[in-house]
Amino acid sequence: KPLSIFRLLSTICTRRQWLRRGVISMNLYTRLEQETQAERAYLTSSPIIQQVFRGDISLDDYTAFLREAYHHVKHTVPLLMATGAALPESKEWLREAVGEYIEEEMGHQEWILNDLATCGVDKETVRHGQPSAATELMVAYAYDAVRRKNPLCFFGMVFVLEGTSIALADNAAAMIRKTLDLPGGAFSYLRSHGSLDQEHIVFFRDLMNKIDDKAEQDLIIHSAKMFFQLYANIFRTLACKDTLGEAA
Repeated sequence: KPLSIFRLLSTICTRRQWLRRGVISMNLYTRLEQETQAERAYLTSSPIIQQVFRGDISLDDYTAFLREAYHHVKHTVPLLMATGAALPESKEWLREAVGEYIEEEMGHQEWILNDLATCGVDKETVRHGQPSAATELMVAYAYDAVRRKNPLCFFGMVFVLEGTSIALADNAAAMIRKTLDLPGGAFSYLRSHGSLDQEHIVFFRDLMNKIDDKAEQDLIIHSAKMFFQLYANIFRTLACKDTLGEAA
């Protein structure tokens, strides 16, 4: 028994040494869930999200959300392409996954424009319009992070957008439809990113859990924290529009 205890202590010490070196660590997806809780709360506590679930939303609120969604979703495929191109040869397995993501995400911005048209908005006006400052900043940060820092940063954005959509999209679509009495054709974007998107998040989780280098994990977690805040600021800007209008 003394020998077995010694071996146990030795094993514990060895694991601690490897943890410090970043070789053995908690899987990345679990870390993402645990270490971004404050930033996730900042997003979900956005006033307009709270309004939606109280049934307090106007058609202008919903179409404003869709406009901003269009202006960042249209960059998803270009960002994926930039990410795939910048990945090193050692991450070829990840580049193949990026290729699958590109096929899945192609054309989603057109779904948003069709939803807007169903809501009575001229989709060509939106297509050629400008995003809000908050949306432009999130998109700019995404390109900058991929090109200047590390292409792995893009997966922080995927965690935020995919995870948030699954958690909120279906319930939000149901509440907005009930409140505004809109046809089902006004919700193709939200519905496609709700519970039906579960396979995407499982694929993403399994992909991230192959990344076991602590420095790379830390990079993706930092990116996710940033994107939670940047994405939340889009919603918070939407919620402030009436107040800004009154102040003017």
